[in-house]
Amino acid sequence: MSVRHERPRSVDRRVRVQGRPVNSYPSLPPEAGRGTVRRVTVVGEEVLSRACREVAEFGTPELSGLIDDLFLTMYVADGAGLAANQVGVDLQLFVYDCPDDDGIRHVGHIVNPVLDLPDPGSRRLVDDFEGCLSVPGAAMAVPRTDRAAVRGFDKDGEPLVIEGTGYFARCLQHETDHLIGHTYLDRLSKRDRKDALRQMQERREDVFAQREIKAARLSQ
Repeated sequence: MSVRHERPRSVDRRVRVQGRPVNSYPSLPPEAGRGTVRRVTVVGEEVLSRACREVAEFGTPELSGLIDDLFLTMYVADGAGLAANQVGVDLQLFVYDCPDDDGIRHVGHIVNPVLDLPDPGSRRLVDDFEGCLSVPGAAMAVPRTDRAAVRGFDKDGEPLVIEGTGYFARCLQHETDHLIGHTYLDRLSKRDRKDALRQMQERREDVFAQREIKAARLSQ
């Protein structure tokens, strides 16, 4: 998911890591410092249009390494969330570094997530602009509930529940959609989808160039 506004650059004392508040946290998550940048898949690639497999093995170096790579790739692409199939890996996993509407920064990962939304009678739909790192350069208004939770596991297999409101709730819904083979384009009308693809066509090369510049800076 593309970030709506600048990621916090300084130490932020209003941070929740894996759903728990911490006193301070660096602007670049430690995982990103261990990761390698991977290519971000683009809408139209088959891996983005099918449901991902459940993670069956926890606590492995491979799983930890994938999480590290997802964090760094997300950071280089200026994202707020990134799912495993967005780097071509067919597994139910996503990472996030995303603010909510109260200014609290949420950082973490979740494996095999299941989305929980409020009951229809109590949910409130909000239209807000949404982008996607796999639809580079495009942004469209998408209706999402203003509250959401995901239930799953951390990389070691410990049960995990992450709750979000506002923009972070949007992020949780967006990333969970990826893992069942959907992008936000699937929630648009035919006309709006066509508009989003036009935006991508016009802007994607500039987006790719900016990612290359940022990746080069990090490698120095």
